[in-house]
Amino acid sequence: MFEIKDNMLQISRNGETVVIYAQGQDALRVRATMNCAFDDRDWALEGAPIGNADIRLEGDGAVITNGALSARVDRLGKIRFYKNGVQILEEYYRCYEYDMPHTPSLRIVAREYKPIRGGDYECTLRFEAQREKLYGMGQYQQDCLDLKGCTLELAQRNSQASVPFLLSSLGYGFLFNQPAVGKATFAKNVTEWHVESVRQLDYWITVGTPKQILANYTALAGRAPEFPENALGLWQCKLRYRTQEEVLSVAREYHRRGIPLDVIVIDFFHWTRQGEWKFDPVYWPDPAAMVRELKSYGIRCMISVWPTVDKKSENFAEMRENGLLIRPERGSQCFDFLGDSYLYDATNPAAQAYLWDKCRRNYFEDGIDMFWLDEAEPEYTAYDFDNYRYYLGTDLQVGNVYPVMHAKAFWDGQTAAGQKDICNLIRCAWAGSQKYGVVLWSGDIIGNFETLRDQFAAGLNVSLAGIPWWTTDIGGFFVDVTAPGHKELLVRWFEWATFCPVLRLHGDKGPCESAPLDDRDWGGGFCHTGRDNELWSYGEDVYEILKHYVAVREQMKPYLKEVMREASENGSPVMRAMFYEFPDDPMCWEADEQYMFGSRYLVAPVLYAGMAERDVYLPAGKWKNMATGEVLAGGQKVTVAAPLEVIPVFEKL
Repeated sequence: MFEIKDNMLQISRNGETVVIYAQGQDALRVRATMNCAFDDRDWALEGAPIGNADIRLEGDGAVITNGALSARVDRLGKIRFYKNGVQILEEYYRCYEYDMPHTPSLRIVAREYKPIRGGDYECTLRFEAQREKLYGMGQYQQDCLDLKGCTLELAQRNSQASVPFLLSSLGYGFLFNQPAVGKATFAKNVTEWHVESVRQLDYWITVGTPKQILANYTALAGRAPEFPENALGLWQCKLRYRTQEEVLSVAREYHRRGIPLDVIVIDFFHWTRQGEWKFDPVYWPDPAAMVRELKSYGIRCMISVWPTVDKKSENFAEMRENGLLIRPERGSQCFDFLGDSYLYDATNPAAQAYLWDKCRRNYFEDGIDMFWLDEAEPEYTAYDFDNYRYYLGTDLQVGNVYPVMHAKAFWDGQTAAGQKDICNLIRCAWAGSQKYGVVLWSGDIIGNFETLRDQFAAGLNVSLAGIPWWTTDIGGFFVDVTAPGHKELLVRWFEWATFCPVLRLHGDKGPCESAPLDDRDWGGGFCHTGRDNELWSYGEDVYEILKHYVAVREQMKPYLKEVMREASENGSPVMRAMFYEFPDDPMCWEADEQYMFGSRYLVAPVLYAGMAERDVYLPAGKWKNMATGEVLAGGQKVTVAAPLEVIPVFEKL
């Protein structure tokens, strides 16, 4: 049953083969299959070498150890994990082999395989429930920071990014290394990972403090590159700038007012048709000249790129003929927003090269070197995951890796072109996305305080899943700016965004206007544009507050650069849950509406309408209130004033 082979512990029983081996610091990887051999694709752990482990066969069991982590396997194949000798995780069994004669009828095992047509398996992986707090897992639209008790879909959607890495308060990190569609359940009685279609199970565990866990994980899955200094400030965006002149008029006004602007973004439908990836020359007559003028003001230009390919576009026939599109199993279209469209297949290297070549010739060569990779889940008309087939497999098997491959297409192209300061915006992510220079944003969200609280939890959890570059649409995407309380929401959101990795204005600010430029159906007027969304668009009182926080952001740039460098050097998040910096303080595991911005600043945003003061927990040490200059002793909870123009922030002295 047990064999030591190629520095791996191999267990063979009842047709199943399980291998356990060292991979990374204080870490073990487990792979299990009912097939005759393992697939060779490593997904998030691609390129990570097998390490040296201490493997011992002991009577009717075996033990494998790598640093502080060990796994014991008994004669029936059950695996238990230990951190420095203390059990932290145990596979779940309720079957006659373990419980006879008490509960022989259950027959629930830890690794369950249900065969499906085509040779794959519907698989469930089970662990005993622990008394623990769980974090990470990516970006979900809920206000739960602690995910214990939650069920999460393992699937990508607009505003949802499934990144299956979690961090436990018991001192371990866990990667479910499969991009298959399914769900994860962290219940009181059992932990389950369920996927619809796989050939094998694959997971990885490491142990340590939260900081050590993130370092161990990102050392294998990849770390963000160094963040470009010329993108640390304000990003200006709206739905949508329709013409070259509109973009330049906004840039000129920022310049005239003396407000520093790092990035301006050109949103969707600047193109002729979806899938042609080029400017409509009627409304964008000289993009190269536009970029030159923007650069003279110190502004970088970002362009929206969609993966959709309209059946009427000039590239559709060629892409379909060469197999560069996702194929629906039923029906004809994948996406139908202003066009009957298919989606390019980012899992196909040839499709990646094709898309980058179009963007290189039509954008990059005009000086545009930042790309907004929208619709990167990708977004379907209906999320029928069983209906789509990719180059690497079916959507059920591999769909969650799409945003990683999409980001890789541009990273590879820009790197080959010699660009060093790569920073692209993307609407979805999976494990490893961070290494391709992408800023994840939280999608097309509603503008209200409930949604703001959801984004707060999402930002911290996706950071703990290894994605350090993150942002939101300030004030929400779908917003009625005439609604009561919108100005308060906008100000509170902007204050918080000042202390997020990226400070970015965007949104479909309504009530909407079509505002056609001429009588043509195809061009600047065929798709609506939101209302103005610049700093000065919401009244003088709001403008003064927002301008102040832009200045705060500018002053923090040297510090921001240091924090971003940490992310690239050791995988530390930019936004850090309190326990990340203070793991030995029990109160920091409970303080779920404040966080650390790097290691120096404690940020306590106002997340509720009408709130003018709030409680803040200060860990041990001395803390300076940035609004008042008052120095307070730590180890206590304090109530601080938070008038509309103030976000409570404390500097650690």
